Amino acid sequence: MKKKLPAVPESYLKRRKRRELEKKISVKRALKVRIGFTLNEFILIFFFNVQNFLFQRKAEYLKKRKLIFARAEKYAKEYRTKERNEIRLARLARKQGNYYIPSEAKLAFVIRIRGINKVAPKVRKVLQLFRLKQINNGVFMKLNKATINMLRICEPYITWGYPNLKSVRELIYKRGFAKVKHQRIPITSNSIIENRLKSKNIICMEDLIHEIFTVGKNFKYASNFLWPFKVIESIIFQSYRQFHGMFSSGYIPSMMSKIKCVSVSSLIIFLIVRLMRCKEIIHFKLN
Repeated sequence: MKKKLPAVPESYLKRRKRRELEKKISVKRALKVRIGFTLNEFILIFFFNVQNFLFQRKAEYLKKRKLIFARAEKYAKEYRTKERNEIRLARLARKQGNYYIPSEAKLAFVIRIRGINKVAPKVRKVLQLFRLKQINNGVFMKLNKATINMLRICEPYITWGYPNLKSVRELIYKRGFAKVKHQRIPITSNSIIENRLKSKNIICMEDLIHEIFTVGKNFKYASNFLWPFKVIESIIFQSYRQFHGMFSSGYIPSMMSKIKCVSVSSLIIFLIVRLMRCKEIIHFKLN
């Protein structure tokens, strides 16, 4: 006895046949479109699209460059105006026989100078919050009541001062590294800053410096974007402490004048001069 074929509904067979026919028609149309262009025409269209894309990229780059220059000029004018106002108010107060008291500093630069073993848990936690996990690490800090109290807690292990515009600019330009996906990346272009801080209206290096120096509303994001600075000037601090009796920790009034991003050669020359001066003093005292 022969087996009967499985019964298939007629509607299903019609639907399947219609789908196959539509598929063949779409393939033929695609082939007609593909065959409609010659090889030379295809190459010309490809290069035209590439050229158009590069032109758009260049136009965007020039537009962004103009915006960056305009912002840099605006910031330079703002810094100049602020400095002149400070000088004008000081002269006016001196002329009238009064004293001009400038506004309290909002920004501090904190450096860890000691503390590896036998550190109290509270101090260790504060240093961890400041991101000062290694000796000679430095960070920018916003000064308020809470941070000043935290600075007092870990005062024996840190030194700090008020940076000026030149110090902030030199630190970021010469020793600035970005924190991208928990990695220390050198800031080689403005695109690195823009990719991370574009939502905060920070697209270039001058925006970053302005946000740090003026302690703007996005200071937290700008400061966290920067990897803790590795300052090699602890040798200079030690030499100054030995010869000039400077404080070993805590707030140093003239600290920021000594945080300069010098090269290794200039650092060696500085130390040689200091040692020669020390020998001259010892020889003078012995004679």
